[in-house]
Amino acid sequence: MEDPTTDIDALLGFAPDYDSPIPYMQRTREYYKAIGYTTPYRWAHYLQAPFAPFQKKLAAARIAIITTAAPFQPDKGDQGPGAAYNGSAKFYQPYSKDSTQPYDLRISHIGYDRTHTTATDSNTWFPLPALQRAVAAGRVCAIAPRFHGAPTNRSHRVTVQTDAPELLRRVQEDGADAVLLVPNCPVCHQTVSLVARHIEAAGIPTVVMGCAKDIVEHAAVPRFLFSDFPLGNSAGKPHDVTSQDQTLELALRLLEGAVGPRTTMQSPIRWAESGDWKLDYLNLERIGPEELARRRAEFDRQKELARPNRVAA
Repeated sequence: MEDPTTDIDALLGFAPDYDSPIPYMQRTREYYKAIGYTTPYRWAHYLQAPFAPFQKKLAAARIAIITTAAPFQPDKGDQGPGAAYNGSAKFYQPYSKDSTQPYDLRISHIGYDRTHTTATDSNTWFPLPALQRAVAAGRVCAIAPRFHGAPTNRSHRVTVQTDAPELLRRVQEDGADAVLLVPNCPVCHQTVSLVARHIEAAGIPTVVMGCAKDIVEHAAVPRFLFSDFPLGNSAGKPHDVTSQDQTLELALRLLEGAVGPRTTMQSPIRWAESGDWKLDYLNLERIGPEELARRRAEFDRQKELARPNRVAA
C-alpha cells in the first residue's frame, strides 16, 4: 500500500506546476485591473496564420532583423542596465539603421523582467552579432543592409494598418529573403506577431524569437521560437555567447524546417536550474497594496513623460 506521505512529484519526477510558461496575458490583465485600469486589454487573437515556405538555402539567403529595442538617447534620462521603466525613451514610428555599424540599443522604455535580468548585454535582445557570426561561418549568406525598429504599440489598428505595412516596405526594399523579429515586453510580443503576420502574407518568411508563449500563440504567427527565459532575453542568455548562438541556430532551423503555419519550437535551454523566477513577474500574490498604489502613480507619470514623443510622431 502506498504511503500517503510520499511526495508524488518527487516519486514520478514531476516538475512544479508553476514551472510552466508564464501566463502573461492573465497576469497583465489582473495587474492593470488591480492598479485601477478596469477596462481589460484585448490581446490580438487569430485562429489562422499566413505561411510562406522558405525556399532558399540559408547559405544563399539574406536575413533581416526587426527589434523592439530603442537606440540610446543621451537626453532621455537613465536607460542603462537596471534602469527603471523610462517612458521618455519610447519611440512611436519605425526606424531603420545600417546593419554594418555598431549601435547601442536599449530596452529601458519597455516592461522587461527587471527582477531577474538587468539588461547588461544587448546581445540577449538584439541578435545582430550572432547573425554576423553565422554569416562568417557560412551558415547564412548575408544580413540585410538595415535592421528595423518596430514601435511597441498597444493599438492593434496602428500596428496592423500603419507600422506593419511600413516595415514590410522597408524589408522588401532591402531585398530580405526572411525576417527575424525579436520582442522584449508583453506588448512587444503582440506587436512583432502582428508585423510577422503582415510580412508573411506578402510572401517573406518570418520567425518570431520570444519569451511570451501565450501572447505569440494567441496571435497565431507562422513560426515561433520560444525561449522560456525572463522577458528581455529573447536572443539568449546574457554574457553567454554559446547560448546566443544556439538560440539563433534554433531560429534558423525553424525557418528551414517548418512545414506549415503556427509552428512553435521550444528551446531546450533552461534559464536556471530552478523555475522559481516565474513566480515574480506581475504576480499579485507578491505585490502589496502600497506597492500597487506606488506603481499606479509611477505608471501615470511615465505616460506623461512619453506623451511628447507620441505627439512628435
